[in-house]
Amino acid sequence: MAAVLLTGTGVTWTYVASGGHRFDVADAPDAPVAVVFGAETKTPYLTGRLETTIALVKAGKVRSVLVSGNAAGSSGNETRAMTSYLLTHGVPMAEVVVDPYGVDTYDTCARAVQVYGLRRALLVTQPYHLPRAVSLCRSLGMDADGVNAQCACGGVNLFVNEAREWFATVLALKNAIWHRAPGVASLPH
Repeated sequence: MAAVLLTGTGVTWTYVASGGHRFDVADAPDAPVAVVFGAETKTPYLTGRLETTIALVKAGKVRSVLVSGNAAGSSGNETRAMTSYLLTHGVPMAEVVVDPYGVDTYDTCARAVQVYGLRRALLVTQPYHLPRAVSLCRSLGMDADGVNAQCACGGVNLFVNEAREWFATVLALKNAIWHRAPGVASLPH
């Protein structure tokens, strides 16, 4: 019963706190920066986030891109893969900033505010993840709006990610209240 109550509270908080701040590319407001959340390399999740970011850049809705992910992840160097994809698809290197320590959603948000000084940004991730990302960044003082990243995702993997997201909202609410310091991962040499 307690787990259901906590999860329900977390999910409700993320949807209420991000209400009116989630958009599709066509309806997204302008912002100086797009923050792209990392994901396992070579997956449709990451590709969808990057394609959506490219659409924002081409539409003139953002001037630069912060790619934030785990550079030492077990699935590969997320930020290297993200940067390479953006460069290959016409986003100039001068417009890309790399945060290799965005090992989770909270770290990406906290580092965007505390390390990179972002006060206004568009956050790019899939719709199931967007409410938590927007809510966390806004709780840290960023004027953040989210943009739904497309994804040719489905099946069991998508269901697992969506279910995992419900439980992740509990930790997100805790982090939004107590604002832990972002962690610092160690990078491979």
